[in-house]
Formats: sequence, C-alpha cells, structure tokens
Amino acid sequence: MKSSKNPQNKRLKATLVIAFGVFILLIIRLSYLQIYKGEELKRGALNQWTRGITIKPKRGFIYDRNGKKLAISKNASTAWVNIAELKVDSKKENAEKIARILDLEEVKILEIFNKKTGHERLKQWISEDEVLDLKEANVRGIEIVDDYKRYYPYDSFASHVIGFTDIDNNGLYGIEKTYDNYLSGEKGKWIKITDAPGRQLPFDSEKVYEAEDGMSIVLTIDETVQKFAEKAVNESMANNKARNISVIAMEPKTGEILAMVNKPDYDPNHPRKAKDESTQKEWDQLDSKELQEKWFDTWRNYSINDIYEPGSTFKLITAAAALEENLISKNSNFYCNGFIKVDGETLKCSRYYNPHRDLTFQQGLDVSCNIVFINTANRLGKEKFLKYLKAFGFGQKTGIDLNGEEYGLIPRSVDVIRDVNLGTMSYGHGVAVTPIQLVNAVAAITNGGDLMKPRLVKEIIDSKGNSVEKFEPEIIRKVLSKETSDTMLELMESVVNDGSGSNAYIPGYTVGGKTGTAEKVVDGRYVKGKYIGSFAAVSPTNEPKMVMLVIVDDPEGVYYGGTTAAPIAKEIIENTLKYLEISAEESKDEIGGFVQVPDVTGMKIEEAGKILTEAGLRYMTDFRVSDSNVVVIQQFPETGITLELDSIIDLVLDKKGSKVEVKMPELKGKNKEEIVNILEKMNLEYNIQGEGVCKKQSPEPGSKLTKETKIQINLE
Repeated sequence: MKSSKNPQNKRLKATLVIAFGVFILLIIRLSYLQIYKGEELKRGALNQWTRGITIKPKRGFIYDRNGKKLAISKNASTAWVNIAELKVDSKKENAEKIARILDLEEVKILEIFNKKTGHERLKQWISEDEVLDLKEANVRGIEIVDDYKRYYPYDSFASHVIGFTDIDNNGLYGIEKTYDNYLSGEKGKWIKITDAPGRQLPFDSEKVYEAEDGMSIVLTIDETVQKFAEKAVNESMANNKARNISVIAMEPKTGEILAMVNKPDYDPNHPRKAKDESTQKEWDQLDSKELQEKWFDTWRNYSINDIYEPGSTFKLITAAAALEENLISKNSNFYCNGFIKVDGETLKCSRYYNPHRDLTFQQGLDVSCNIVFINTANRLGKEKFLKYLKAFGFGQKTGIDLNGEEYGLIPRSVDVIRDVNLGTMSYGHGVAVTPIQLVNAVAAITNGGDLMKPRLVKEIIDSKGNSVEKFEPEIIRKVLSKETSDTMLELMESVVNDGSGSNAYIPGYTVGGKTGTAEKVVDGRYVKGKYIGSFAAVSPTNEPKMVMLVIVDDPEGVYYGGTTAAPIAKEIIENTLKYLEISAEESKDEIGGFVQVPDVTGMKIEEAGKILTEAGLRYMTDFRVSDSNVVVIQQFPETGITLELDSIIDLVLDKKGSKVEVKMPELKGKNKEEIVNILEKMNLEYNIQGEGVCKKQSPEPGSKLTKETKIQINLE
C-alpha cells in the first residue's frame, strides 16, 4: 500500500525554508550595513540632522631666540548667521540693522539672508563694540564665534623672515609658510542637532570638540641684532636712495642667522598695502595682474629668492681655494700692469690707467687687484676652481628654512669654462649667487673651514612651552683646513686695516672684510651706470662671533662697496659686539697709530697730496697726471673715517681738465710682435699694415698721446 504525504506539511516546510532564507539574507544585509557601511552611514545621518561650525585653533607664536614674541594670535570674534533660524518676515529689517552694526552693505547682507539653508559667515574679526551691539540687537539666527587673528606686534620688523598668513590663518610666506603644519594646530567643531530646515532642536544639547592649538617656533634671529641691522639699513636707504639693501648676519660656527634684513619691506599685518601714500596711489592705478606683480615683488626675500653677480667679494673664494691648494701664500709676488689679454679679450684692473705694478698677494687683496686674482685662478686651473665653487655650495640650495630659494648660476662642467671665463669668475663676474650662499661660504672660510647648513629655527615648542624638537648645528662638509681659515682671517683683517675696507674699521675691535663693486645685470645684460656695492665682514677675527654680508643695489651717486656697504656693516658689528658684551681692546687711536681722514675734495691734486702726506696717509689716483691743477672730485674713504697710519686714500680726479702724459715710443726697426707687445701694455689703439719691421710710424717718437690717439704703423 502506497504511503501518502499531507500537502499541508509540504507547504509548511517550504514556507519555513523561505522564511529562514529571508532571515539569513537580512542578517547578511544588516551585518554589511553595520560593519562595512556603518561609519559611512553614520556620517551621512549626522550630516542630515547636525550642523557644525569649525572652531579654529590658536595658531602658535613665533619667538626670537630670546623669547621675544614676533608673531602672535589675538582673540577675535566672527559673526555668523544660521539662515534657518531667521524670521522670514523680518529679513529686510534685520539686514539693515546688521549692516549698520558691521559697517557692511545692506544688499550683501540681504543676499546672504535669502540663501536657502546653512551657516554663512557675515564678518570675520569683529571688534568688541560690534560684538556688544550684535548682542543688544538680539537678532535670531546671528551667532558670534570665538576666533583668532594673526598679529605682528613690530609691524614690518623681519617681515621677509616671518612672512604672513591669509584671512583663514594659513601661512603664505616666510616661516609662517614653511612651518605652517606645526603652527596651524588641529581644528575643532561646534556641533548642533537640527531639523530638516536647519533649526536647532531645543531638546538636544550642543557638543563642542575643542581645537588643538598649534605649536610655536623659536627662531635663531636675535631681535636686538635685527633692530641694529634694520636701523642701519633704513639710514643708508635714506642717504643712498638705493633700490634695495640686504643684510645677513650669521653665527659662523653654527650657521644660525642672527639677522636678515631686506629693504624695502612690508607690514605683514597689511601685506597688500603700500608703506607710503605715494606708492599706494600708484598701486591704485594698476590692473589686478599688475597689482599682484607688485605684491609679489614686495614679498620677495632678496637674500634667498634673487641672484646677483658678487663682484670682488668673490675674491675671498678664489683666495681660499688657492691657499688650500698651497699654490700661493700671503707673500707671493704678483705684477699688475692694468690689464691682461685672455682669449682675445682685455680683462682690466680697477687701476687700468695707473697699474699697481709689483705687489704681494696680501696687498693684491687689500687693493682688490683683478690681475692678481686672474693669475691666481690660472694657477688653480678650471677643474680645481670649479671643484671649490661646488664645495662652497654655489649652484646648490643651502637648505635654509624658507621657500623659493634659488640655486644660483655656475658652470655645469669644466668643458664650458673658457680661459676668459676663469679669469672673470676669479673676481666675481660671470657667476651668479644668492646672498645666503655667499655669506654661508664666508662663514666656512672664517669658522675653521666647515660649510654649515644655514638655520632660522632653533626649536619647536608646544602650547605649554615644552620642547618638541630642537635643531642642532649641521656640518655639510669640510671645505678648508683650519690653517687656511686662519690665514684668510689675517688677510681679511688686513683689507679693513690697510685696504679698501677701511670704512668698516672699529677702534678696539678686530674686523675683517672684503669689498665688492659689480656692474648690475638686468635681463642678461650689463647695464651702464647701475651697480651693486657689497661688503663681506667677520668679527672679531681672533674668535669670530658673526659674519655678515651687506648688499646695496643701485645706489645714487657713489656706488663702491667700500663706501656704501662697509659703513652699514661697521655700525651693525660695533653695536652687536657691545650688545654681546665683547670688550674692546685698547684703541690704537690712543697710542697714535690712527688718524682721521681729512677732506681733500675740491682741492688741486698737488695740495691734496701734500695734506694727505702730512697726515701720515698715502694716496693713489685713477689715472696719471702731469698737470698740478687737476682737481680732486671724490675721495675714498670719505672724510671723518679713522684709518691706520700709512693707509691709502683713493682719489678720483676731474678727467676733463686733466692732461694724461703718454709719449709715443720709438718703434722703428722693431718687428710686429715687439710692436704689439709695447702698444698693448700702453693700452693704445693702433693699426699695423704690411709685414717685416717698422719703417714708418705716426705719430713720431716722443709725441704726446692721449687715449683717443690713433697710431699707424707701416712694416716693410
């Protein structure tokens, strides 16, 4: 007999299987939503029924090395509006009221009020009076949130170092930009539970997630030394009417920057405003693109972002390299005849018309003789010269803690260096460096031979003053021996005591230096009449505490580095050494070893020479003269400067009223090679025709010549 099954049981079993399957699917779906999608859905839900206002952290302070506050964050308030809570029928009335309190246009306030939902910022950093007036107005939906405003208590002080922030306290330039991640902190949130239109629900409490304040930066800058530098530069700007003046003062053994000044500068509290009314009027006439370019020019840190031809200050590099290679000594003998021919080009000394003649290497550095350094570079050779350029850090970034640092320009390889390039580079032409590269190289020359990494930051501290990170001195490489460094210090001191750097002499202190004057390069071309005067300095030379580079860009009138830049260095060094309580030795003035330079400008050369000689000084002129009535129109150093006895005064004479006495030599019977050699040394223009020996010359032997005289030589 066949067994039968109840159809009802089958249906029940099928139903149970389906129900169980659905249950399993629900469990899987729920697990997926809870585990894998939970956080995302939670955030979505929160976004739907919460409203949050960002709480800005307090930006960290910027201190000088002694704890002086250079950048702080002041408490401020920002006015917001919760549009959903505004009364629809009172928007226009309230817009008028709020616009009056906040000194804003009513139309703009009304535009914000008419937006659909959300929080909108009305005005940032409102005053205390505006806060009180808003509270008294009691407009529903208006909220006042605590905020912070960046403030620089010393206005333009060290502005190119510190930089500035935007309206949201994000660092844009300088240390503010470089260390923005440390300074900015972590944002917080003010959370409110709202309904669909965005109105806060009355039964729910607010939640505030506090912001985490930023860390603070301790600079290597010394506020006092920076003040000395800014004062000296401001005075020089007023006197020299220079386009730009830059000063970097560094501690040579650590690489720490004590002061960095660039003028003109700007006020980081108002970085887009000109510092004077006349400039602001000019800016007001510019279109947006031109105006932005003006801002960028103002914010550029010349010491880091720009390159220039260093001129004779670069002779320190040539000297140090040759000494290190034992190719010269202080007493090596050289001869200067005013010029030298290289690759068919004439390289001239500053004493082109009145050559230095016989002199030692030390004397060559004292008087900044180009011929001495061309010959020194020839002894070094291209490979060694380029090796030392790279060793001193030229053509590379120094790694200083600022953005936008330039590399500079040096030959990429020995193959591209011609003999004439080697010659010009020896005295600082044909290379381009940043000021920070050069002062760092001078530090290496004077600190025992170690190239340091320049630093602007000593330490990072948290909001409670605890140290988070300290930055120790970092040696990049050894460049020179201590013996070479000591010799260079002696040579640099001699430049100040006996040579072109006399305007930096400070009675009682040992100061070393090197002057530089270079024709300015604009768009790849030398510009006649525009110069950059500079001075590299170190003091005290027996135990260096600071090195310095002063650059005066395109001054009016006198442009020599010894006249424009050296006095700035002198003032800063003297004030700094006294501030550091470095006692002066007995001044040589007291024992009669020094004399004050008399004023001989406007005098005839004969009278001027007599006065200088009687004062115990020597003098040199820019060309030979045979007329005692020639007048002195300028002198270097100028009057009032104290110099060591037997120092040299450089006199500039009135060439228009002068007679240069050069006589035509006897050339008859001489061959072409002999004639060329004689006339080249005399710097005379000539034309030679024919082959053989000279049978005819014009002018005749013994005739008086000038630079413009054309000489004709006929050979047979």
